[in-house]
Amino acid sequence: MLELDQFLPYRLSLLSNQVSRGIAKTYADRYGLSVTAWRVLAVVGRYDGLTAKAVAERTAMDKVAVSRAIKRLCDQRYMQRQPTRHDGRAQVLSLSQRGQSVYNAVVPAALAYERDLLQHLTAAERKQFDALIGRLLAASAD
Repeated sequence: MLELDQFLPYRLSLLSNQVSRGIAKTYADRYGLSVTAWRVLAVVGRYDGLTAKAVAERTAMDKVAVSRAIKRLCDQRYMQRQPTRHDGRAQVLSLSQRGQSVYNAVVPAALAYERDLLQHLTAAERKQFDALIGRLLAASAD
């Protein structure tokens, strides 16, 4: 019998959703961003010039959800698309000045939220937690 409350994927999903909702308080109302849109904005803010496909791969999110978020971010003028030189169909993404301002405002708040959350672990536990997440990510990679 599946003990859902002890099932790792279920527990990780709960944790991810709770943490994402907590961080979302810093950007959802003020900037009109969903969790998915923030993730896309954050990835493009960190790795300028990615394609939508690369964003989906880097975030492990559904391609359709990423495409919708990109469209909305472009509509909100937080992001812009430019055709690539190698493939006329593919477009590289970058933050607009408005998007960069949002990124610059939200990142410190998101990092503060992370710091506050991780304060519930000792320094040794944080280091171990980071190592364990890395091992599980590597073991579960496609």
